[in-house]
Amino acid sequence: MNVRDALEADADALAAIADSPTDVMRNLVHDRTVRVAEDGSHDPNADVSSSGSQYGGSDPEDLLGFISFDARENTVHVTQLDGTGEACRQLLAEPVRFAERESMAVEVLAPPENESIESAADELGFTREGRGPRFDGAQTVRFRLEPS
Repeated sequence: MNVRDALEADADALAAIADSPTDVMRNLVHDRTVRVAEDGSHDPNADVSSSGSQYGGSDPEDLLGFISFDARENTVHVTQLDGTGEACRQLLAEPVRFAERESMAVEVLAPPENESIESAADELGFTREGRGPRFDGAQTVRFRLEPS
């Protein structure tokens, strides 16, 4: 599995994973730190725009997951995380490493009973902090990792 920075060319594939409009995902790539996990059988240095897929960039079949996050005040906020269990674990480790270097906390909001995210958060030492805010009427669960 390769983890790399997301590119604008990944917007269609990210939209397919997140069940979100492509324009929203394109803006996400521009506004946040976004990393993607892709099948390790691909060359991580290959030009994604030359893939020739119907998506004009990376193919949803190649991406195993993605994470977006930003840092404000003393906390790194994971704004979106989705993918396979292993991809979620590797991707969530990215903002955790950043936060450790900066002595910041990390906070993740996840849909309830999302096993991939819950397992990743547990493995990385997060604690479940109860309910998070609602987004589009859907409840979230808050996970938090304090700086050590």
